Amino acid sequence: MSDYPDVFRVRQQFNDPKLADVAGEVEAQMSRLSLGNKVKADQSVAITAGSRGIAEIHQIIKAIVAHFKQLGAHPFIVPAMGSHGGGTAVGQRNILESYGITEDYCGCPIRATMDTVIVCQAAEGFPVHFDKYAYQADHVVVCNRVKPHTSFTGPIESGLMKMMLIGLGKHAGAKTYHRAIREYDFGQIARSVSQHVLSKCSVVAGLALVENSYGQPAKIEAIGPEELEAREAALLVQAKQWMPRLPFRTADVLLIDEIGKNISGSGIDVNVVGRKHSIHQPAENEYPKIKMIGIRNLSHMTHGNAIGIGLAEFCRTRAVKKMDVKATRINVLTGGIHCEAMLPIDYETDRELLDVMLTQIGLAEPPDAKLMWIRNTKELVEVECSVAYLDEARTRDDLQILDDPRPLSFDPSGNLCDEHMVEKCDAKV
Repeated sequence: MSDYPDVFRVRQQFNDPKLADVAGEVEAQMSRLSLGNKVKADQSVAITAGSRGIAEIHQIIKAIVAHFKQLGAHPFIVPAMGSHGGGTAVGQRNILESYGITEDYCGCPIRATMDTVIVCQAAEGFPVHFDKYAYQADHVVVCNRVKPHTSFTGPIESGLMKMMLIGLGKHAGAKTYHRAIREYDFGQIARSVSQHVLSKCSVVAGLALVENSYGQPAKIEAIGPEELEAREAALLVQAKQWMPRLPFRTADVLLIDEIGKNISGSGIDVNVVGRKHSIHQPAENEYPKIKMIGIRNLSHMTHGNAIGIGLAEFCRTRAVKKMDVKATRINVLTGGIHCEAMLPIDYETDRELLDVMLTQIGLAEPPDAKLMWIRNTKELVEVECSVAYLDEARTRDDLQILDDPRPLSFDPSGNLCDEHMVEKCDAKV
């Protein structure tokens, strides 16, 4: 008998919508606001672009730029990503360019700085920071994906209002607001800061993005500043319904090919792995319930930021070696979730990793372990599953079994294939 469980692949069946023409929908939504009544010819418009791996974000930003050019305005792009990119203007510009958001492609300047303007003092007793270039613009458009936050729960989580706090607050603002959140709840700080930003920083519109379970654009909505909070709350409800999930509610071991800032603000989306409310274990009523997580690598697009590595119990040594310690620490200290940068127990090969993990799961013998293997916590259409799930999978209408159970395949070095999820998932989505 093998020391490892046999595995099979399932494809999850999602019924979420998908936008056929992303750029066209951006234009239609922006036109709906009749911004030509507010934005005059030759005025400047700052457009935010963040650090998350949002689907088709380069096309979306380009379409926003094109809309304001049609109005005769002078749009430009500002990196809005708190402390990501090592907390430097060059690092943040590089992140945008890695997503295809370049001056040539978008047809406008990118103005990157870590300098902020203190626009006022919040009632809670801290300064409100705002990106210097955005503050100097005649108008600001806030663009972001609306989704569940990895740390906070409430009617407002991650989206346009967070972009006005953490993104446009840059490193200085992000540090300040995360400190304030330790004294007050996230919702109060978000509302406090966003009210000041909306009243003092010339925000003319927001563009909210919601993705489906396949990680594709499903809804785009342009919102006037007076409706931002109410519409974001409604869109968050929709985003939670479309959020991708693992196919099963419990696991002994979850293998993750890659973590990264482009995948989630915490590297690993804790909403997916069931660790939003407690470190290294799920809360009582939180699912899925996963005993142990093993990380195989960092994503290329995270640029060495290994935030979230500390949310796992085990990892491959290469993930530790690729870690940009300075950038990771800046990011984690800014957010205040220190455990996200702590190092798990690491092993050189996948075989060593699994040999240890499968002895730590309790009374189940390794061949009987409940194991799921995913590319990352954003791409969950296809999942490798151990045979312990096979009987349940056969009864599920939302799961398509793609192959027969087979042994895990290690190369001569003792490692699993890095490309198996990439090739098969990308070919079918």
